[in-house]
Amino acid sequence: MATRDVAPARVGSGVAHSSESPRRIVILAVLCLSVLIINLDGTVLNVALPRIVATLHVDAAQLQWIVDAYVVVLAGLLLIAGSLGDHLGRKWVFVVGLVIFATGSALSAFSPRAADLIAARAFMGVGAAAIMPSTLSILTNVFTTPHDRARAIGLWSGTNGLGLALGPMIGGWLLAHYWWGSVFLINVPIAALAVAVVLWVVPNSRNPVASRPDLPGAALALVGVAVLLWGIIEGPGRGWGSIAIVGALGGALVLLGAFVALERHSTHPLLELSFFRSRRFSVAMSALALTIFALSGVMFLLTQFFQFTLGYSPLATGLRITPIAAVLVVVAALSTTLARAIGTRVVVFVGMVLISLGLALLSLVSVHSSYVSMLPAFMLLGVGTGLAVAPSTDSVMGSVPVDLAGVGSATNSTALQVGSALGVAVLGSLLSTHYQATMTRLVTARGVPSVIARAIEGSLGGALLAAGRAGALGPSLALAARQAYVSAMIFAVDVGALIVGVAAVVVALALPARAEGDT
Repeated sequence: MATRDVAPARVGSGVAHSSESPRRIVILAVLCLSVLIINLDGTVLNVALPRIVATLHVDAAQLQWIVDAYVVVLAGLLLIAGSLGDHLGRKWVFVVGLVIFATGSALSAFSPRAADLIAARAFMGVGAAAIMPSTLSILTNVFTTPHDRARAIGLWSGTNGLGLALGPMIGGWLLAHYWWGSVFLINVPIAALAVAVVLWVVPNSRNPVASRPDLPGAALALVGVAVLLWGIIEGPGRGWGSIAIVGALGGALVLLGAFVALERHSTHPLLELSFFRSRRFSVAMSALALTIFALSGVMFLLTQFFQFTLGYSPLATGLRITPIAAVLVVVAALSTTLARAIGTRVVVFVGMVLISLGLALLSLVSVHSSYVSMLPAFMLLGVGTGLAVAPSTDSVMGSVPVDLAGVGSATNSTALQVGSALGVAVLGSLLSTHYQATMTRLVTARGVPSVIARAIEGSLGGALLAAGRAGALGPSLALAARQAYVSAMIFAVDVGALIVGVAAVVVALALPARAEGDT
């Protein structure tokens, strides 16, 4: 079906007057389907990480980069992608993103080395950067009334959770029957279906007075985020006091500071700094980023804990992680309605407190923990995330003018992805630093040869592989490595609990109870 460019103000009225319009339902469905594959990618990959460790022989830093290469590019390009959508047309940027994402998925599936997989994952991030802001900006333009927008965003946010719920199960099933690359290949037919439906039914929209894209700003944002995460991820292996790491972290601050300065004086800024004058926008965005920080970091740690420490298969791991996401889906779909009844501040605050409590409960685990003993923590994480994400997203998007929906949604998505990347990088690096310190003391005391020591210190997966070849010493080495991993994981989740707890206090003090005009 041919569509023409329309100004944002006409999109909502031009598509349908009723919130029950079949066409709007189809549009919402394809937007949610596209978000689904992006979120499937993360959780499907988490389940496959131990298999990738064993097949491609990757260390802890490479493992984090396999996850974060995608997120770094995604976070770094989201703002420019949102600006391009406003300028060129959100539908066409959306379609290009789906094609790139599918191509990157196919390249990832057949990567023969860790470096190839990291590069393919980065290419996937380019596609995802075009998809994410387009879905939310199209949604905001199609569902223009506060009630319809809140309900649609609730479903959109619930779909994010659905990806978390389905990903571990689908990934576990695929790994039980096929090779690890199948977890990427599944994205290709889904993306192809989404492209067909988008071309048929989704209207194009753009900002008719949009400025030209801010390419220097985009470069500073991408390089700044990439250098920051490189420093965090590589810190445990290279030493936090090394010149390379101190230089990277300092350089990242300079680059990101230069980005902010450029945007402040630009006539066509990539990031609308004026948005941040609104407490509703800035506090809600911070809450959103830190919620995803906690969830992404914990999911990265738990999938390895279940498989390497408790000995579950990928499928069994996926099934055991599912309750977090299943609860998240249900609660997210209801949370915007609840927020309109009792206020956004209360709902988001309670959600973040529950996340912090869930992380604190996870600090009680041991190498002998049962799955049942961990379920209360999982329930708290699922309910808390469901309560926090959708109302925060609605607050962010409700604070942005409709004609700047692309930039607003890109800023929102950037907060999500930077939060996700930092969750994996920070909690993963805290774990790696603690684990490596423990195992270094062990291998030094026992006089382990340096080649074997590097494998043992590099990751839990490497230590278990070495233990399998160590003869009579193997069982004691494996137990020591598992205990070191659990101790390091407890340290990481405790830090995460503290960060989210402090953020909850900020939400209670600074987030407006509801938008002006809401009743």
